[in-house]
Order: sequence, then structure tokens, then C-alpha cells
Amino acid sequence: MQNKLDYYLIGPISIDSEQLPGSAPRKFVGGALPFGAYAALAGGRKVGALANMAASDHYLTDLLYLNNVSVVSSRQTTSFHNLYETADRERRSVRAAAVCDAILAKDLPAVDALIYHLAGLSYGDFDHELFPMLAQKGQLACDLQGFLRHVIDDVLIYKDWPEKLTYIPYITYLKADAAEAEVITGKSDRREAAEQLHQWGAKEIMITYKTDVLIYDGSTFYTCPIRSRNFTGRSGRGDTTFASYITERIDHSIEEALFYATSLVSLKMETPGPFKGTRADVKRYQQECYSDYLQSDQR
Repeated sequence: MQNKLDYYLIGPISIDSEQLPGSAPRKFVGGALPFGAYAALAGGRKVGALANMAASDHYLTDLLYLNNVSVVSSRQTTSFHNLYETADRERRSVRAAAVCDAILAKDLPAVDALIYHLAGLSYGDFDHELFPMLAQKGQLACDLQGFLRHVIDDVLIYKDWPEKLTYIPYITYLKADAAEAEVITGKSDRREAAEQLHQWGAKEIMITYKTDVLIYDGSTFYTCPIRSRNFTGRSGRGDTTFASYITERIDHSIEEALFYATSLVSLKMETPGPFKGTRADVKRYQQECYSDYLQSDQR
């Protein structure tokens, strides 16, 4: 078995496209796995991944710049088309050109990590047997998008997670955006939704929104504002925020990790693609765009 990793991602790589009203589509390699991997690498973490894609697309793992990558061959590679309805990229419809096969518990290689992240894109990406297996090996992180998004007739729609009460208790870090939090809890208030998810068994809840990021640990709510000066890099916002936060939590407090992750994603959203900066870049951005926040000692 290899030396212990900080962070191990499991999920599909996706060949995606996005389109703004009146613009031509832009193709890119997407998915929670590549966005999360780059965010963790920027923090200096030791990162590995189990990626799922068609055999003909295995070359895509070269884009991850990871030494610890295993591949599960699927009949096809996941592919989504994102059609944004507004210039701020907050409203979109998503169509699925293809969806990969499920990753099974038996596919997991011999790996040792502090945090295991089920970085899914739609329901059916994972065998549920992975939950107890990974929770026993380390801290389990999950993004609800991989359990609430269903592909029906090539359209991506949101539905409740039938097995939520069985598997949420295995999760240390649970992430949702505001819309996903409402789908699974029925609560439009983010704080009430976070409280419900904690009551169901998740230990630390992140709920993202266009204006800020919220964390709840069962006793205290923490928030940090998003300060992006433009949103050309909106795709991958939640994946980047979550990965940078949970890996920063390895050796930092909730407040420190939240400030770092929100600053990093604010900077990332100003440029399309995964975050390819450094800690120094994030620190400079904080000094430039969060000077009032630093001075008021809110972090």
C-alpha cells in the first residue's frame, strides 16, 4: 500500500460543454473529480483519485497531474451540456449526452487516505456499499449532487435521495448548494436545511450560495462572503469550494478553512477551468478583496 494520502477522490470525469445565451458552446473536461483535485493540489495536499470513464478516454487522467490515479473503465464517459439562462450563470438547464457506469466497492484499489470523497455527478455513479467501507477507512465526504441529480430522457432533474437516512450517518463532510439542500430537506432556509442534515447524521455541513458559503457543525453557523469580480469561471464552483475546504480542515479550524476555501473559489470563478493557482495567489487575493474582512477579524 502506498504512503498515506491527504485526499482521495472517487468519481467520473466528464466531457462537458457550456453555453451562454447568444454564444457558441465551449467544451471542457469537467466533473467534481478534476475540479476538486486541482483545488486540493493548490493547497499543497497529497492527492489521489479513482476516475471513471470509457477506455478510449483514459488519456484524460494526464490532465489531473496526479501520481496516484487508478481508472475504472466504463461503457461510456459522462457528458453534460450546461445551458445558462442568465449572465451571472446562476440559472441553467442541463442535458446529459452520456452517463458512466457505477463505481463498485470492488473497484477501490489498495489506498490509504485521511479523506475519501465520493465526487459524483448523478444518481447511480456509486455502489452504496462504498459508504460503510470508506467511513471505516477514514473521513467520508459527499456532495449531494451525486445523489439528487437523476438523468431521465437525457434531461438532468433533481429528486430526493431514497436511501438518505441509511447513508448520511456515514458522512463526515456533506455539501449541497441551496437548491439541493431544499430538495432533500424540504426547507428553503439554508440554516434550517443544514440543521436537518446534521440531525440525520452528517457531522459537518456545507451549503453554497451565490453570495456566500455556510458551514454548520451541529452547534455553530459560520459564513463567508464570495467576492468574485466576474463569473466567467462559474462552472466547478461548488466542487472547488468543497475540496479546498475539507482538505484545509485537516490542519485548520472551521473559520480558517472556510475563509481559505471561499477566497480560493472567489478567485477561481474569475477564470474558466479548474483552479491552477497557489496558496500565495489566494493570500494576495485575500489582501486585495477581503481587506475589510481581515481587519474586522471575522475569520
